Amino acid sequence: MNKPRAAITGIHAWVPEYRLDNFELSRMVDTSDEWITQRVGIKERRILKGEGLGTSFMAEKAVTGLLEKTSTSPDEIEILICATITPDMFFPSTANLISDKAGIKNAFSFDISAACSGFLYALHIGASFIETGRYKKVIVVGADKMSSITDYTDRTTCPLFGDAAAAVLLEPVYEEVGVMDQILKADGAGGKYLYLKAGGSAWPASHQTVEAKEHFIYQEGQTVFKFAVTHMADVAVEIMEKNDLKPEDIAYLVPHQANLRIIEATGRRMGLPPEKVMVNIQKYGNTTAATIPLVLWEYENKLKKGDNLILAAFGGGFTWGAIWLKWAYNPK
Repeated sequence: MNKPRAAITGIHAWVPEYRLDNFELSRMVDTSDEWITQRVGIKERRILKGEGLGTSFMAEKAVTGLLEKTSTSPDEIEILICATITPDMFFPSTANLISDKAGIKNAFSFDISAACSGFLYALHIGASFIETGRYKKVIVVGADKMSSITDYTDRTTCPLFGDAAAAVLLEPVYEEVGVMDQILKADGAGGKYLYLKAGGSAWPASHQTVEAKEHFIYQEGQTVFKFAVTHMADVAVEIMEKNDLKPEDIAYLVPHQANLRIIEATGRRMGLPPEKVMVNIQKYGNTTAATIPLVLWEYENKLKKGDNLILAAFGGGFTWGAIWLKWAYNPK
């Protein structure tokens, strides 16, 4: 093989210490542990506390830990891509801020906004740079401070989201491991069902937008659930069929952690038993672009070189997709 593939050669994550569990949440809004657990499978979520601490704060810790873990110098990194919908500010990009904080000076960096599918989009883009043969070390970060855009008086959305960051190092390989194939899709017609209205150029911040709570997530839950169940499962099955992969060939489904019922439905559609589905939603909730690398990081020691993984996500936009990834290293 002359053309390199892009392989994940290291992974690291960081989550805030503060745990907001369902019992504390039930004192803030009309909900209960039973209601949240039955509907979405979440028991607690991590919340970043501290004035002036944004997404780049968490992402820098994930990136610095990744560099240390892989014995990589910041000067070796050539590209850093951050998937986020909660940037520290509109500009400079959160990726620029992360690079500066992590001492990465020889790279160009930029953000990707694709909501819960953001990590898949960014992973594909990062892999494409590696596949050109021009780049050797690319970092892809999924990070979101969802608490910053969550209305804690809205019982339909506030139980869902948490804060986290996770990063992977991509490097070229010349064997049958790494990013093997991808299917990524979008449909802007779904935007009206899941969005954050104000703060952009169409609806700039004003007293009216703040008073109307238009700087928080809006979601039509049932509509989004129906689309997510169908599209995430469909695309996961589609990438299996496209590459002639059978359920017995798959080591794990690595799903976006939005709702336990969606995760379980996707696994069933793929013909996978529950033990082949990565799940940590109960501990962290929906951390949007961070969920897939975060759950991969937690399962890292269970993976071995050559394992077939199907990464699948669905998010606002609507965006969705799946990536077939062959794991590139054994537990260390």
